[in-house]
Amino acid sequence: MTFFKKPRKLLEQKNTSNEDKIQESSPSSQTDSVNTSHSLQDANSKQNQSIDDLLKDIEKSFSSSEDLMTHWIEMPADKSRVALIFLNSIIDKQKLQDLILNPLFELDKDIDLHTFEKVINIDFKQQTDFSKIQELILQSYTLIFTKDTTCYYSVFTPVKTERDIKEPDNEAVIRGSHEGFIESMSTNIALIRKRLKSPKLVVKYLQVGKETHTNVAMLYMSDIANPDVLHEVERRIKAIEADSVMTPGNIEESIEDKTFSLFPQTLSTERPDRVAANLMEGRVALLYDSSPTVNLAPVNFFVFYQTPDDYNKRWMLGSFYRMIRLFSFYIAIGLPAFYIAIVSFHFEVIPSALILLMKSSLENIPYPPLFEALVMELTIELIREAAIRLPTRIGSTIAIVGGLVIGDAVVKAGLISNLMIIVVATTAIAAYTVPSNEMSLAVRLLRFPFMVAAATFGFLGIVFGLILMFFHLCRLYSFGTPYFAPLAPFKIGDLKDTIIRLPFFKMNSRPSDITPIKKDEDNHTRKWDKS
Repeated sequence: MTFFKKPRKLLEQKNTSNEDKIQESSPSSQTDSVNTSHSLQDANSKQNQSIDDLLKDIEKSFSSSEDLMTHWIEMPADKSRVALIFLNSIIDKQKLQDLILNPLFELDKDIDLHTFEKVINIDFKQQTDFSKIQELILQSYTLIFTKDTTCYYSVFTPVKTERDIKEPDNEAVIRGSHEGFIESMSTNIALIRKRLKSPKLVVKYLQVGKETHTNVAMLYMSDIANPDVLHEVERRIKAIEADSVMTPGNIEESIEDKTFSLFPQTLSTERPDRVAANLMEGRVALLYDSSPTVNLAPVNFFVFYQTPDDYNKRWMLGSFYRMIRLFSFYIAIGLPAFYIAIVSFHFEVIPSALILLMKSSLENIPYPPLFEALVMELTIELIREAAIRLPTRIGSTIAIVGGLVIGDAVVKAGLISNLMIIVVATTAIAAYTVPSNEMSLAVRLLRFPFMVAAATFGFLGIVFGLILMFFHLCRLYSFGTPYFAPLAPFKIGDLKDTIIRLPFFKMNSRPSDITPIKKDEDNHTRKWDKS
């Protein structure tokens, strides 16, 4: 499988183990950082290091942060002292009491800490890798140290900061599931496993960011996803070398094929049902820590115009509304340009019955059509940004003021024509019919170069712009998958779920552009009809 004609240069990967990649938190000075790093790296070799010295090294590695707490308790079995160390700001004190302190005090005298892990809970684990101490503490673990410094114990005690599961506001559906992802990776994986109850669903954890240690979960179906695609996705993620990786957008820009392309090359969604459906087609899902957004790859252009509602409706209705959304793509990028070209160059294409109406609307306007269109399109974008940033109760007021008051005022003032208001409003509605927010942003931005081309060369400029756009789409790839498939390259067998959607029992093969291992699906749902 060929991924690139001209592969992107990836950062050189260091031949280090996962332990070596664990970075220390920023100390107060560079000298402390060096000393701390050596202290913790040497902890594995210093078998006789005292517990007090070890705790001092840990405190130094956190720059003596005041939310790093050390709690001493006495074991009932041999009266030995045990140290608990944790970050007070990210652990649940009730869990600490219930999972560690109460069971410790209730132990029989003949049970020591080495047998404690057998009687406490599943999160109580013995650790021997001292280089993971910082990572475990930062991940809301409480660590237990004894006089035996050859090992220590960890218990997961995170504080609950999750919001309730609800439907995503930007991906609402009429019929179907109303669950959406939240900022908890474990909960998001559970929502996916709730729909894919298969042992072949693989979850693989990765980590990016030298200081942020952002966790990334890579999900795929082992019997469907192409191994070359899996290797390429994992290779690009591991090649990210940065101090801070905070958002999914940072990772998306680091792994996509063409960063300077307007078109998104991974599908972002917050719907578990959409992720599950794409996993069953052979795609890879990337989940991020503290983010409800999931990225799906590889994808093509038509995936961005599919919604779960297409499959919850009857197939003819789903196909009809999908074609409307695809047609809206051309309206959103071409309608203002088409209007400008007609007014500036091609008056002869206007029907004679409309010439007088258009003339009366345009004759008193002092500005050229391109200036009208740019002013109104930028005004629409300003109103959109204001509606997003303002509180919900005020946002609707801004939309009414912007849409009615400003629009009516500029027309009465003779600055903008009535026809331009209609064109801009239709364009905005068409752009918002795109189910994917990233594709909607790309479409809204594309209309500006088309308007300039139409004002310069008329219809010829629009046609030339469309040729360049489709040429770019045909040359664009998403992790080795043709972006404009199945139209380029053309594969008639994959059209059953592209522009239209055939009945479920007819969709018995997976898209070939993803090159899945298992190409055919067992969708023999109408055997009763044949019998």
